[in-house]
This record gives sequence, structure tokens and C-alpha cells, in this order.
Amino acid sequence: MPCWYYEKKDLKRETPSIHDGIDFETESRYRKEGARFIIDTGTKMGLRYDTMATGVVYFHRFYMFHSFKEFPRYVTACCCLFLAGKVEETPKKCKDIIKVAKASLSEAQFQQFGEDAKEEVMTLERILLQTIRFDLQVEHPYGYLIKYAKSLKGDKSKLQKMVQMAWTFVNDSLCTTLCLQWEPEVIAIALMYLAGKLSKFEITDWSGRQPRHIRWWDMFVEDISLEILEDICHQVLDLYSQQPARTDSPQGNPALGVTKVQPTLPITTPTKPAGGRAAGGFDQRLDAMQPNVEVAAAAGYVNYAMGVANATSLPVGVQPSMNVAPPINVSHTLPPPPVGHTFPFPGYPMIPPATNPPVPPTPPQVYPPPLPPTQAAPFYPTYPAFPGQVYPPTPTASQPPPPPRPY
Repeated sequence: MPCWYYEKKDLKRETPSIHDGIDFETESRYRKEGARFIIDTGTKMGLRYDTMATGVVYFHRFYMFHSFKEFPRYVTACCCLFLAGKVEETPKKCKDIIKVAKASLSEAQFQQFGEDAKEEVMTLERILLQTIRFDLQVEHPYGYLIKYAKSLKGDKSKLQKMVQMAWTFVNDSLCTTLCLQWEPEVIAIALMYLAGKLSKFEITDWSGRQPRHIRWWDMFVEDISLEILEDICHQVLDLYSQQPARTDSPQGNPALGVTKVQPTLPITTPTKPAGGRAAGGFDQRLDAMQPNVEVAAAAGYVNYAMGVANATSLPVGVQPSMNVAPPINVSHTLPPPPVGHTFPFPGYPMIPPATNPPVPPTPPQVYPPPLPPTQAAPFYPTYPAFPGQVYPPTPTASQPPPPPRPY
């Protein structure tokens, strides 16, 4: 299988779109709009979070081989969602996806689909399959997020709040190219690290701890430096700190993964050097952007992430990316458990045994009685005893059987 991970510097200067004259900022905006469109369309169609995430990964991988000038992003997004639905066993008809897309796009944007939108998507599907080398199975950070959280020890309410926030960050990370840079295990660890920093949840103990484990994630992935984790966190935080740019995104949908809420009071924002990173390091950036609980309208990721973690419902004006709360089971939808059994997941309902009518016992088979010992067995010829032997005629009731042959 091909390797789908690239250096961060190559994503800024070696993509087909950049070689085709599209600058890095514009390409990043196109990727965000395509990912956001897949999530919005999939949500309207009732698709699972893993189906939408798989479609977004297909989208990012496709444009590592093709330019946005060659293939319009919204057509590609519909094709990726169509293929992801079949791969994740949640298929949707192509015409239904196009119908939802048409309702979301403007008339000018929908003209990219051509005269026959269905034929355009079906034709592009073959190109998509060849581009991704038929490597259809994709892993996402969601499963690792739940797996790692189960091994952590601490206050359950704080742990749940941290997992809730990390799940939100994983959703929004789909609008970045992190899936092209790092494995899902590393992304899950980094965003749990970010959520722990924001929610003030310090992880001091965990199950299966060994003396060689300095940090909790060393038990799962070794040799991950804090610089790598903080770089991943910065890429997600940049989603919320960027100003909304002019886009031709679908009507009613924001260009980024979150909806901005304008603050009513001034909020301290960290100064950024030319490299785009907050001066003073990662912790200072977080401290400078910590929300004030007295201020109801905080801007950027603070209102989005902390509002999800501290409230039962989202703040006004904030839209979630896919589902907000992580489900109990983060794998594929499972069939109902056997009668009288339950899966080892908390909260799964117990199914009582079915009350079937009793089955009557099968009567024993009656065999005919054996022949009396004084009665001779009927004569039946067998195989010839020697060549040329002629079978005697079968005796009848009027003709007694012949006497036995002397030997």
C-alpha cells in the first residue's frame, strides 16, 4: 500500500495545485471548504461520523495528485462522500447526494457539475479510485481517543470533559492537512494533550504504567516529542484564530470548521511572530486565549471548545462539526447482540430472552419387528460365484425354492 504521509514543508510547496499557480493560502482555503462541504452534506443525509471523515481523507489525498484547477472541489467532495458511503457500508445514492449538494450550493457553484451531474460524479469516481490506488480502508483518531481515555485515571467528570473537547478538536482537524502528516494515533494524543491543557485536567496516573513511561502517551506511541504535539495543536488552533476570508463556499456554511462569534468585550490575543506562532511558546498562547467565564461571548476556539465542555448545549451561533459528543461505541455500527447477551459497553440496553412456545418432543421412530427364528429368509440371488453362472428364476408362491446345491 502507498504511504500517505508527507512532510509539512512539502505540503506548502510541492502540491499539484501550487505547481499550477495556486498559492498555499488559497489551496488551504479550498481544502477547508471541501472538507466542510463533505461534513455538512453528510450530516444532512444522516451519515455516520466515520463515513464523513473517510470522505474527507479521500478528498485530501486526491489533491496530492491533482490540481484544484483541474477538478472542481465540490464535485470531488460529492464523489469522495459517495465512495466513502460504500466503503463504510452506509451507501447513499448518487442522485440523493447531488440533490443535497444542489440545495447547499449557489447556482454558479453548481454549474461546475456540468449538464449531467450524476455522470460527472460517476466518471470522477473511477479517477478517484485510481488516484488513491484502491487503498480504501482509513483509520481515524476517534477510536484511539476512546482507547487512550479508558486507560487514564482521575476525576471522571473532568476526564469526560477532556474527551469531549478532544473529540471536537478531532472533528475540526479534518479541515487541516494533519491526516496527510501524521498517523491517527499521534493526532489523537496531540489533541488529547491540547484538550487537557485547556480543561485544566492534568494526567498523573494511568493503567499499565511502567517505570520507563515518563508521560502517559509513552505507553502507546514512543518517542513523541512535545514539539511534535505542540505543532499539531498549533495547526488546529490556527483554524480558530484565522479571520474569515472571502470565500465562495456554500450558502449558509462558514468557510472554516467553526462559526465565529464577535466578542462584546476586548479579549487579549497573543502576538505572533512572522512564523505564525504565538510569542512565548505554546503555554503562553493558551494562557492568553483562556476564556473569561464572566464574558458570555468569547471569540475563536475558546467559545467553541470550552462552550462544548462546560455546557449541555452549544453557545448561540456556534455550529458543531459532525456530532459533538463521542458515542459509546466508536467503531462501525454493530448488529443487535444475541438474545440474552449484551456488548461490553456501558449503557448498552439489555435485551431480555425471547419467550418462544415449548417445542414438543420428537416421537421415537418405530421399526418393524424382526423375523421369527424358525422362518427361513427369502431367496435373493447375489452376484455370480463363477463366470457364466446363470441366476435361477425367482421363486413364486406356487413354486417352492430349489434345494441347496451340494458342494
